[in-house]
Amino acid sequence: MVSTNINNKLTLLPDFPGCYLMKNKENEIIYIGKAKNLKKRVRSYFRGTHEGKTQLLVDEIADFETIITSTDKECLLLEITLIKKHLPKYNIKLKQGTSYPYLKITNEKDPQLIITSEVKKDGGHYFGPYPNVYAASETQQFIQKVYPLRKCNGYQKRACLYYQLGQCIGPCDHEIPKAEYDAQIDKIRRFLNGDVKEIKKALKSKMIQAADEMAFERAAEYRNQIQYIETTVERQNIITNDFTTRDVFSYYMDKGWISIQVFFIRQATLIKREATIFPCYDTPQEELASYIVQFYQEENHLLPREVLVPSGLDTKTLSEVLEIPVKVPLQGRKKDMLDLATKNSEISLNEKFQLIEMDDRKTIGAIKELSEALHLPLVSRIEAFDHSNIQGTNPVSAMVSFLDGRPDKSNYRKYKIKNVSGSNELATTEEVIRRRYERLLKEGKPLPDLILMDGGKIQVNGAINILENELGLSIPVAGMVKDDKHRTSSLIFGEDLQKVTLKTTSQAFYLVQRIQDEVHRFAITFHRQLRGKNSLSSKLDRIEGVGPKTRTKILKHFKSMKKVKEASVEEIKGLGIPLKTAEKIKEALE
Repeated sequence: MVSTNINNKLTLLPDFPGCYLMKNKENEIIYIGKAKNLKKRVRSYFRGTHEGKTQLLVDEIADFETIITSTDKECLLLEITLIKKHLPKYNIKLKQGTSYPYLKITNEKDPQLIITSEVKKDGGHYFGPYPNVYAASETQQFIQKVYPLRKCNGYQKRACLYYQLGQCIGPCDHEIPKAEYDAQIDKIRRFLNGDVKEIKKALKSKMIQAADEMAFERAAEYRNQIQYIETTVERQNIITNDFTTRDVFSYYMDKGWISIQVFFIRQATLIKREATIFPCYDTPQEELASYIVQFYQEENHLLPREVLVPSGLDTKTLSEVLEIPVKVPLQGRKKDMLDLATKNSEISLNEKFQLIEMDDRKTIGAIKELSEALHLPLVSRIEAFDHSNIQGTNPVSAMVSFLDGRPDKSNYRKYKIKNVSGSNELATTEEVIRRRYERLLKEGKPLPDLILMDGGKIQVNGAINILENELGLSIPVAGMVKDDKHRTSSLIFGEDLQKVTLKTTSQAFYLVQRIQDEVHRFAITFHRQLRGKNSLSSKLDRIEGVGPKTRTKILKHFKSMKKVKEASVEEIKGLGIPLKTAEKIKEALE
């Protein structure tokens, strides 16, 4: 039900562009949106039904406010500013720390070609982003050989080895005129934009000359440089011969979620992709527009010369905000790139849904299969027990709880067996079942839908006897049987404890296997911990002069037999134990 306050405010909404801020009952801003017509957009949240994610937002709205703007451009900029300021939980949040390496020609007297992950407005020339640091490094090294700039970090008294090798322009050797730098930088820019005919021609000429002069190593180096160009720059012409730097944005929406793909087109090829999936609370076109503006406000996202987007977006406003052309391609290779981004968006979103379905099959699906195999209603909570002892010493029991197919570790329990001597599976089972479910009944806590015993008929019958005859409960009990290799094999269940075989490829089998492995692990771990403590405790009890208080001090401080053995008499005495007693402890344990 929409509150009276919201209904009254809906009638007062203006027919102007602006931003709206949705608030919860604590007056926290939970969502910020924009609209060309505030009256139509805000009212739409409280009219009709919505898909899951949007309905969650609407259910939480207790109030809202609006801010009028004079233009669509102002509206878009205001929305992004407000989102950054308030960080509403339902708005999109770009991934933090995403950065790619760039090549940069520095803006200084003697410029350098460096690799950087930060893009700044410092007058430098930036190229990229590159798929990874290795790709940027290889390109940098090649350019330094062909079109060298300053390579050293500081000015040397004389020219360095790089100058002698032709990999530095040599500002340490002589003054480099600005015109020479400008010409070199122009060659680098043309090279990185795919204009490689001139350099290939020059390298081939040098290779032939070196071969004629019998300088085969030098000729091989020129050959390798030509091959590098062919595999890094020319190979990229598979997409287009247009070397304009551009980013392509597209989306796909389904079931209240939007998937956005960004393609980075550099040096005439797709060199990087970024994918984002999040709940969509506005129209997909509005969400994409907001995403694009936020995207370029991130430090490491350099504006290209052109942005391509699907139809339906306000390209005029986006162009004004970004101050670069934003276009909707209708045909040709640009349209093909946009369609490819759209298809990738669809695949990414469908993959997300399929993974969710697969996870559901492992949990809810497994529970359904198990319930059907045992002819039971849907079993939501399963509790499983296992016992552990070595030749009847230190008997313990452990219980694990699974809720809707997943471990519910807050409900795991450990039991020291109090009333059973030696190895007695039946008596141990009866004690632990009695203690567990007497407590649940007293505390009024929910009972499980199914109990699994790690064992055979003895354990199952023991559990049923206590549940039905002492506690008056009718909780189904099944036994988890293992084969001769101690692997999960089948279940036993029903009046005659008949064998229930589960397909080894079924999700129900995998669930039983996970439960059996988990309860066994939990019981063994507990038994080892207890046995280690009791082993030390029993040895200390046999030493003259060591009473309960002294034993507790030692156990609490050292925690293991190994640490007590390694301790000196002085360390033991330091716990407040008399010197003679400390010496006896040390002697006895050695």
